[in-house]
Amino acid sequence: MILSVSRRTDIPAFYSEWFLRRIREGYVYVRNPMNPHQISSVSLSPEAVDCIVFWTKDPSPMLCRLNELDGYKYYFQYTLNNYGREIEPNIPPLEARLEAFAELSEKIGRERVIWRYDPILFTDHYTAGYHLESFSRLADELSGYTEKCVFSFVDIYPSKNGGRLSRIGSRPLSEGELDSFIKGLSEIAAAHDLTLASCAENINGSEYGIIPNSCIDRELIERLIGAELNIKPDGQRANCRCVKCDDIGSYDTCPHGCIYCYANYRPENTNKRLCRYDAGSPLLCDSVDAAADRITVRAVSSCKKPKPAFSEEAYTQLDLFDNSLSANGDSSE
Repeated sequence: MILSVSRRTDIPAFYSEWFLRRIREGYVYVRNPMNPHQISSVSLSPEAVDCIVFWTKDPSPMLCRLNELDGYKYYFQYTLNNYGREIEPNIPPLEARLEAFAELSEKIGRERVIWRYDPILFTDHYTAGYHLESFSRLADELSGYTEKCVFSFVDIYPSKNGGRLSRIGSRPLSEGELDSFIKGLSEIAAAHDLTLASCAENINGSEYGIIPNSCIDRELIERLIGAELNIKPDGQRANCRCVKCDDIGSYDTCPHGCIYCYANYRPENTNKRLCRYDAGSPLLCDSVDAAADRITVRAVSSCKKPKPAFSEEAYTQLDLFDNSLSANGDSSE
């Protein structure tokens, strides 16, 4: 199982105590967002969890507690851009986030910290030129602390973030502007020895060296765990290349308050959910209703492919080879 922590909320920033308690207790409850009275009990044992993928804008609460994840393989998707408070009202200052990025990279290795410059939105203030200048500055700061940068453009969901984005004058680029913009990003990334990847975007950036990204990344996970995965693709939306994962987050629980967010539907719902936070509860910002909820155990297991066993014939061939070496006086001893 690949564990996503989480696309739905920033668990490292706000709920690290809850998550680490879940790790210690070995299980977590996840409420089905489409069927609210259905709860899954998910094992978090190291034998079942092949890799954990963290998503965050601020990992600092976890930095001194990473040792509690000994026995697990993991990496971080770290979103770091340079918007003002009118876009991202409740995130730490940029300098603090840069320092946390560097510290995390030094602790776990730069290949395990993926820089996300996203979502990119354009307004009269946040122009293509603004983003290229900002991207260049951040690339200067982060060079040496990561191997890859992932970018994407803001997705508009009329019932979720459409009204908020409309109020700030968010607009798309023309085709020509977009081509010039991604070319500029690629040149900056190349100058800083960064692999540049696009997330779930219908663009052809191959001529600029831009690759399509997998956030739940089979190749990276296989490298980290030292084994091949037997796991299927499970794209969350069009052009998504991720493999299957189990997300343990909850919608309407992120206090960052970013106006482009689609995971917080209404601020009043978020405030209510935050009031229900209990680090000791198996459910994030929630509790079990014994009368109405139904808890079932989700069947989870490792996705590692078993290593091929030697056949009897192979062992016979090895014996013959060893005997041949001995007869010729060749010995490794």
